[in-house]
Amino acid sequence: MKLKTLVLAIAAGASLTGCATVMNGTNIDYMTETDPSGADIVFLNGLKCTSPCTLELKRGSDTRVDIKKPGYEPTFVLVQSRLAGSTFGNILAGGIIGGVVDGNNGASNTLYPRPLKVRLAPVGSGKKAMLLDKEGKDLMTVEEHNAKVRLDVAKTIGAELAGLEAPAN
Repeated sequence: MKLKTLVLAIAAGASLTGCATVMNGTNIDYMTETDPSGADIVFLNGLKCTSPCTLELKRGSDTRVDIKKPGYEPTFVLVQSRLAGSTFGNILAGGIIGGVVDGNNGASNTLYPRPLKVRLAPVGSGKKAMLLDKEGKDLMTVEEHNAKVRLDVAKTIGAELAGLEAPAN
């Protein structure tokens, strides 16, 4: 009888937590690389590093990454929190309660782009900063990426930080 009670208690406890929460946690290691390396990286939450670097970020939080390096145009990249591909499997395995838990704490999300790889534009070159794929090939300009996610990210970080409004002087 004790074994049956223990099994039921474990099953009940597992059903009250989300699969993604248990498997992934609510944080994610987020790698940032620049070409050339050695750029100052500042995240909206105040975390700072020099590229290449890896920091721990919240899966469920949109953010902005400001990138500066002497001799290169400063730029920023909007990072969007998106539902991960495994979300629907988690709902099937963990049930509705698990899906709600994962959805509320962001554990079912991932950050895009990830990793963040940016080729910086030299000052005066007329070139634009480029977002690179995992292999380091041109994906699109940072400007094009930001335009695609700006409206969604602005809902959480604000219009001005997302680049929708000019800063007040």
